[in-house]
Amino acid sequence: MDANEKNKRRRKLSAMSGAAFIMATSAIGPGFLTQTSVFTEQLLASFAFVILISVILDIGVQINIWRIIAVSAKRGQDIANMVLPGLGYFLAFAVALGGLAFNIGNIGGAGLGINVLFGIDARIGACITAVMAIAVFLSKEAGIAMDKLTRYLGAAMILLTLYVAFVSKPPLGEVALRTFVPENIDFFTIITIVGGTVGGYITFAGGHRLLDAGIAGKENLSEVTKSSVFGIIIASIMRVLIFLAVLGVVSKGFSLDPSNPAASAFQHAAGTLGYKFFGLVLWAASITSVIGSAYTSVSFLRTLFRKVEQNHSSFIIGFIIISTIIFAFIGKPVKLLILAGAFNALILPIGLGAVLFAAYNKSIVGDYKHPFFLTVFGGIVVLLTAYLGVTTFVQELQKLFS
Repeated sequence: MDANEKNKRRRKLSAMSGAAFIMATSAIGPGFLTQTSVFTEQLLASFAFVILISVILDIGVQINIWRIIAVSAKRGQDIANMVLPGLGYFLAFAVALGGLAFNIGNIGGAGLGINVLFGIDARIGACITAVMAIAVFLSKEAGIAMDKLTRYLGAAMILLTLYVAFVSKPPLGEVALRTFVPENIDFFTIITIVGGTVGGYITFAGGHRLLDAGIAGKENLSEVTKSSVFGIIIASIMRVLIFLAVLGVVSKGFSLDPSNPAASAFQHAAGTLGYKFFGLVLWAASITSVIGSAYTSVSFLRTLFRKVEQNHSSFIIGFIIISTIIFAFIGKPVKLLILAGAFNALILPIGLGAVLFAAYNKSIVGDYKHPFFLTVFGGIVVLLTAYLGVTTFVQELQKLFS
């Protein structure tokens, strides 16, 4: 293999691992940390069973979506429009609205992380983070810079949380037992966790990144599938470590601070050092989610609007700036978050449903044969998440108009 081929191979591997990390770190945001902590306190060791089942469902969702994106060489919105004209526009609108709202939360989380680390005002910390995220997209090799940053910060989050999980001394024997023999099974929690890992824009993030890196077609399906599973494994490792860290704390009788459950768990487990580690984990989780959310939200608009395609880096930067301005001057706008939450709950069942129909449309996938078991698996997840999505949609709209 000559130097040229080696360089191409290296860049391809970097893009594939980058796609896995951008998906995983997009999932691991402030909400992910809080959600995992709260459910651990509620279900204790039985939450291990929830994580196990959710990982299986997450893998099924991710493989379905990434394979069809790769084999069709089309983004999620274009696939949806080919399945049902106009559906891609709705999907793009829902992703962009949800991405903007949750990016405000991500920017806020980054500001709080810097506040924990250095005592700087959260709004100033948010602005510093925004500048750093914008610098990634100002780079001539923005894709490579994004891949590297998400990889390094993803690894740092895992190592820091591993330390806290170790010092908290969770009851591992009980965890091993309850992974397969839970004391209670909460299906709502399982579906919620699936939505938190692959819901909204998250599962499309890595698939779209692979397209931008030129990795598509049937010849790459094996590697795309491995990359998709790797992304779920990264996110799941982080969820397991947070679960173990929190379980070690609550199993000793400590109660978590409801205003910031993850922070109180880290502090109980490792004192001031643990609290500082939490600040670093929160900041890393937030900035990578800011990058992933902005990148993916704009990627859903690129093929629908020519100006976005021609100036996509500028639109990504603008997306980050708008999110930061809203957080700095308004805070977290309740009505926007409620509306975004309502739409966000519908993205996974609609997006995955469109992908499953596309898998059997020759004008989209050509002569590709989609594995039947993946279709069945995906169909089950569509039904489960559609039920949760409709329920959430109705609840959020009631809040909006109450």
